[in-house]
Amino acid sequence: MTLTPFRTRLLGLAACVTLAAGLTACENDNVSANADLIAGKKAFAQKCAACHVLARAEAKGVQGPNLDEAFRQSLKDGFGRDTLHGVVHSQIIHPARVPKDSPAYMPAELVTGKLAEDVASYVAAVVARPGKDEGKLATAVAAAGSGKPVAAKNGKLAMPADPNGQLAYLSKEATAPPGALEIDSENDASIPHDIAVEGNGVDEKGETVQDGGVSKVSVTLKPGKYEYYCTVAGHREGGMEGTLTVK
Repeated sequence: MTLTPFRTRLLGLAACVTLAAGLTACENDNVSANADLIAGKKAFAQKCAACHVLARAEAKGVQGPNLDEAFRQSLKDGFGRDTLHGVVHSQIIHPARVPKDSPAYMPAELVTGKLAEDVASYVAAVVARPGKDEGKLATAVAAAGSGKPVAAKNGKLAMPADPNGQLAYLSKEATAPPGALEIDSENDASIPHDIAVEGNGVDEKGETVQDGGVSKVSVTLKPGKYEYYCTVAGHREGGMEGTLTVK
């Protein structure tokens, strides 16, 4: 959800807040009373977390704006979360026009209808808010990369990307014996990922894939430590990496 030009849109909405009738002239800015925050959090993880930082969602993307920082000052300035909801929803449906090859590019209507309302409601409810999600929200999305260490079998290591679209693989730890190894990383998410491995003179990467594709790397490894990671811009920086121990 690229929020440029965020401040300009907020200033435009400010007139609504100062009307004598309150927000009645801007009813689309109100957070829906029947919003499904759990559905909103899940959809945010699948569609938005790879590009944005949102602490409560444990999202660590670096290509788009840091949502907590983008909205923090506006909240301090007195803008209500209902107004933030309107800004987020507007940007989901009508994102800023930037070239498709720009890191800030976001397709229009990544989510639509009721789900777009749910995503906007979740973001508006938690953005720049300290602490962590509680209750059912806390477990709505599994922690990225929280799987158990993965061991190679018969010369292959399966290390799928997080199916929720978060910047992580199934696990941050893997082991394999020395010798030839094929690393397969299936990506069921719509966010593109690949897998690469480096260390001890090795530097290889697989094809970038999405929607069920499998990124593959074939290497010959000596005993030691290696790093596997995603080479898509901003993904490794966002936490999509792990350690492969060969012994």
